[in-house]
Amino acid sequence: MAKIAIMGYGTVGAGVFKTLTMNREAIARRTGEEIEIKYVLDLREFPGDPAEEVLTHEFTDILNDPEVSVVVETMGGLKPAYMFTKELLAAGKNVCTSNKELVAEHGVELREVAREHSVNYLFEASCGGGIPIIRVLNTSLTAEEIEEVTGILNGTTNYILTSMADEGKEFATALKEAQEKGYAELHPEADVEGWDACRKIAILSSLGYGRHISYKDVPTEGITHVDKTDIEYAKALGCRIKLLATSRRDDNGTWALVAPMMIGRENPLTAVDGVMNAVMVKGNAVGTTMYYGSGAGSLPTASAVVGDIIDCVKHRRTTIRTDYSAEPLMLIPVDEVTRPFFVRMRGDEGAARAAFGEISSVTRLPGKEDEFGFLTAMMPEKEFKALLAGTDQVISWYRRGKNEEAEEA
Repeated sequence: MAKIAIMGYGTVGAGVFKTLTMNREAIARRTGEEIEIKYVLDLREFPGDPAEEVLTHEFTDILNDPEVSVVVETMGGLKPAYMFTKELLAAGKNVCTSNKELVAEHGVELREVAREHSVNYLFEASCGGGIPIIRVLNTSLTAEEIEEVTGILNGTTNYILTSMADEGKEFATALKEAQEKGYAELHPEADVEGWDACRKIAILSSLGYGRHISYKDVPTEGITHVDKTDIEYAKALGCRIKLLATSRRDDNGTWALVAPMMIGRENPLTAVDGVMNAVMVKGNAVGTTMYYGSGAGSLPTASAVVGDIIDCVKHRRTTIRTDYSAEPLMLIPVDEVTRPFFVRMRGDEGAARAAFGEISSVTRLPGKEDEFGFLTAMMPEKEFKALLAGTDQVISWYRRGKNEEAEEA
């Protein structure tokens, strides 16, 4: 029998407890032995909850118990999760986590500590909730040279943008509704400013390309500046505005970006709405594949954590090999990436051509006679920004995906 502990009995921790309990027989069949929850660590009390029988307030109970071979870290944040995790790995215990902040900040170090002590530090649930994207990168796509990873990786922002597009709401109204429904935090900056998606794309890209990408090196823009009129222009062009987390590598190097982008119906990510998440991975042999599902929530995220627990039980004293080097991967500036841009500006088409050269898909909205929108020709972003600086008539702009494929999305 494998004995485990859960650190943090919040939404995800409670989901892990429930999943291990309700799927006990199936998990034992697939693992080859039963899994027993010996401890739940939390500062709070849970009277009447099943976790009450195994509750502890002392981390050392878990650290010093030789029977505990796998520990689930669902505490969140960096303190005390980082030190607890490091001590557990050094003590020869496997750790599974949903903590994207910790993985993005200290994942390279913690993976090395795990390797040194012949155990595992697994984090499937840190990116995409219940979507098994990390396992896909580590197993199913290992024959590939990964060329691109692009996804909708934050359910809060996707819900807000969907509400704005489908119900015509302004950003502030859609955000308030998301908070009322529990889809957004009281302080939602990590989501709406793109930081959450930034950490996730850094993790996924590091796994895909085999070298470490720091989230601090990924240019990141949020959705707070997106307004209802921008959404209306996107609709008129047959597009949606989505917060995309993207990385790509080619002969010129590797770049990464998190930003709201205007993508057309030819891109399957346009159909990912509400709180759902999706990730597209392009390999040089398989082409583009897509993975879709719940990006958050108690049981979907817990499912990913429990999958990691099972892997740890199967490989209790063996570090699972993955292609993830601590060697840093330097990113080329996004300014060097070539793409078309959507521009919304005042004035007339003559002024637009004078400012940006060739334009297409000129669009005007009813009641907006003093402005219009259009697409620029393909150009490097640094060239576009230089042209942008030469006019004061631009109201807003977005990067645009290529029409014939989702590659530039």
